[in-house]
Amino acid sequence: MNAIPDWPQQQLRGHPIEGRRYRCREFFEREWEGMWTRVWLLLGRESEIPNPGDWQREDVGPESILMVRQQDGGVKAFYNVCQHRGNRLVHEEKGSVRRFVCKYHSWAFLPDGELNFAPDADDFPQGDPCGRLRLESLPCEAFAGFIWVNMDPNCGSLQDYLGPVWHDWSRYGLETWKRYVALTTTVPCNWKVVLDNFNESYHVPTVHRIVGDPAERRRMHSGVDTDRRNTRFDLSDEGHNRMIMPGGYAGASLNEDGSVGEPLSSILHEWELDAADFKDRPEATREALQEAKRRLGPARGYRHYEKMADEQFTDAFHYTLFPNFAVSLWADGFHFLRARPHPTDPEQCIFDNWWYASQPEGETTPVRTTAGIVERDHECEHETFKLGERSMGRTIDQDLAIFPSQQLGFRSRGYKRAYLAGQESRVGRFHELIDDYIEGRR
Repeated sequence: MNAIPDWPQQQLRGHPIEGRRYRCREFFEREWEGMWTRVWLLLGRESEIPNPGDWQREDVGPESILMVRQQDGGVKAFYNVCQHRGNRLVHEEKGSVRRFVCKYHSWAFLPDGELNFAPDADDFPQGDPCGRLRLESLPCEAFAGFIWVNMDPNCGSLQDYLGPVWHDWSRYGLETWKRYVALTTTVPCNWKVVLDNFNESYHVPTVHRIVGDPAERRRMHSGVDTDRRNTRFDLSDEGHNRMIMPGGYAGASLNEDGSVGEPLSSILHEWELDAADFKDRPEATREALQEAKRRLGPARGYRHYEKMADEQFTDAFHYTLFPNFAVSLWADGFHFLRARPHPTDPEQCIFDNWWYASQPEGETTPVRTTAGIVERDHECEHETFKLGERSMGRTIDQDLAIFPSQQLGFRSRGYKRAYLAGQESRVGRFHELIDDYIEGRR
């Protein structure tokens, strides 16, 4: 039903990816001015600011952005800087105001950006600043429950920028999903190291190999097939990438006696399927799960199932949205992975690992996340900490163990350039797009 269409074939140019791109301050600055200030960036979440005057702050590199709920229900975005002498207006993550009052000279701005009050307004030779000055705004749109901004005042629409991603994501009803994990840390590597990693699955058998007894080593989460020969790799004209790995296969998680193992056995049970029925035909679990979710889901409150394609019920859909956002999207789980450039240091970045889950009517079963099982009524607070102070979840911890070592390698004169496999074509395309923006071709 409603099969996911292919994306256009892309021709890569294959230009070199050198180590200096990850450590050179001059490249860091060209990248900021040429690319970061000209693309749509996923920043906030609409549900975080439900009422007029509610605001949320997100930082990207040297910039700080305020997203503010308006009286008409819309959201506006402003640079977080007072128009008097450049002081930052807020330093907290979110809040609610009648006015933003600068702590330096008490200039006050309304939620719509208008300067409402300035002390000694008659003392300015150029005239009362009220009525003349406003907070500097930037283009802002909402999609999938998230708030997106663009620092280019002449940018095109967000829908045009997202291209086919817009249509894929519209099937899930993501605007109603809630957050159950929100972890942020600073990583000693360039932000592109993180995105390179999430633009390929070549590292999965090495970095994410499962250890334990023989049965455990054969298992993969929900029976996902990570073999590149069975994986669908897509590159969109707009620069975003998609990787689809078939899931729901019992063959990947069989016990020694041939029975279906965990976690797939429990997932089958949740959808009124008996794992024992698939002992001699493990390849049939994927189609059976798709049929069961299609049949049972809407009556259980999973309304978004009505719009989804069959493969979206079982398969791992992994997207990388240019420039800095990656997501693994499941039927009921949204793994949010974002890397933001450090304000001053090209060899550091800010890394976010969040998890959202759907909200079916009346559902009470716990939510499976990358950080473990969470009760459905337990939405989380955002946690920021130093790398290593706590776990980011087993899989992400494994990635984070590699990133600093790779950054060290990029400093070596012995490293000349990347030598990419075919399955790493998304990495090559990612760097081509960065250069296209820097050089004015986008």
